[in-house]
Amino acid sequence: MKIDELEIENDFFRFDSSFYELVKATPLKEPRLISFSKSACDLIGLDYSECEKKEFIDFLNGKKLLKNSTPYATVYAGHQFGHFVAQLGDGRAINLGILNGYHLQTKGSGVTRYSRQGDGRAILRSSIREYLLSEAMQGLNIPTTRALAIISSKTEVSRDWKLESCAIVLRLSPSFIRVGTFEYFARTKDAKNNILKLADLLIEQVYKDLKDKDNKYELMFFELVDRSAKLLALWQSYGFCHGVLNTDNFSVAGLTIDYGPYAFMDYFEHDYICNHTDYEGRYSYKNQPYIARWNLLVLADSLTEICNYENLKNYMKNFLPIFEKEFLSFMSKRVGLDCNKSADSNFTLIFELQNALQSSKIDYNYFFYCLTNLKSFSNINEILEFCKNPTALKSWFSKYEKVCLEQNSSFDARLEIMKKVNPKYILKNYIIEEAIKKAQNNDFSLVNDLLKIAQNPFDEHKDFERYSKPTPQQFSNIKLSCLS
Repeated sequence: MKIDELEIENDFFRFDSSFYELVKATPLKEPRLISFSKSACDLIGLDYSECEKKEFIDFLNGKKLLKNSTPYATVYAGHQFGHFVAQLGDGRAINLGILNGYHLQTKGSGVTRYSRQGDGRAILRSSIREYLLSEAMQGLNIPTTRALAIISSKTEVSRDWKLESCAIVLRLSPSFIRVGTFEYFARTKDAKNNILKLADLLIEQVYKDLKDKDNKYELMFFELVDRSAKLLALWQSYGFCHGVLNTDNFSVAGLTIDYGPYAFMDYFEHDYICNHTDYEGRYSYKNQPYIARWNLLVLADSLTEICNYENLKNYMKNFLPIFEKEFLSFMSKRVGLDCNKSADSNFTLIFELQNALQSSKIDYNYFFYCLTNLKSFSNINEILEFCKNPTALKSWFSKYEKVCLEQNSSFDARLEIMKKVNPKYILKNYIIEEAIKKAQNNDFSLVNDLLKIAQNPFDEHKDFERYSKPTPQQFSNIKLSCLS
């Protein structure tokens, strides 16, 4: 479809206007298209050729509205690093409405009622990071919000005592409702009625099959628990760290949302913290499943007006078992084994592998790619040469070979399993940083190259072979800020 043919629907205006603000974007100066995702265009039926037009840039920049679009920002609350903040909200994001079941939202479009002394802007480096990782997670089959396009500009704002260029990313999601949204609504004067409306909206957006079910609100919570457990299992399996898993950054659609100081671990580290402002390690790699469970318990507390709290709390007992089952199943695939054949052996093998990887200081995802292509156990030195301390991993390989024999697992059989889950390319922070530096000099070529890699991480990209190799040591497991 042409951009002028796209017609917006709205679903948030059923709420009292105290829960949102009608808002106009503050356009950036001299906007320029950096990149657009054809895959995301397909989600809303937008012709690719439209993205090359000035009208598309004006649309991202807030100067052009689609049919029936009434832009707005929403309010929510949240626990930030465990401390409750009564009012947060879309401080730099503007919601544009719904296309083909996807809510459109521009991030970095200017001040709203919820900006809290902020300038409502997103800088170029953080916008590139969100744009690329949204599509990279999709490429890895990890549930996520999506990114349609990104623009740069001549507008500048101060960050970390220096001026930086502003950008806007257009995000897509079935829902942008968060745990923090429910937290806010649960503390309003007419809490029960407001929570009912919000839960009904979420069911319309995400859990449509529950619409006519008895106890649909409890069933909604149960399904979210299941989805979140599976999501966290994928995060942990790929070594993904979110960095700021506050309740206001936790999706009630079971998606990865709000990409800030995230990271894919370079070498494996149980205690890895990717956000340098996370002084206590609340959102460390090993804590992520437990923080997700904590966030869901906060949601359960917010649903007490419309649900039986004991039922929600009892169902939460399933979260860690589901997570552990899914994690074991996926990690078994990462080493080419069938979890159903010998779960106990696989559990021990995976547990010992993580410890061996930590001791060995080998690049985490590169290890699995090498394992996928291993042709003989006599060739394990081809992998061990990338270890700082190969002793523990060498010992693990002896146990792995034994388990493979016990399960009658051949190299060819394992290859068929592993090649579907062990990508050649993972967009690590140092790679994205190279694209950011080029973009800051108005060269957006690497952003677009990385988009292709992100969306096809299992394919060959011969011109970028070096990005499939271990992260250079000086860039390994660095920590970033929320501005990154």
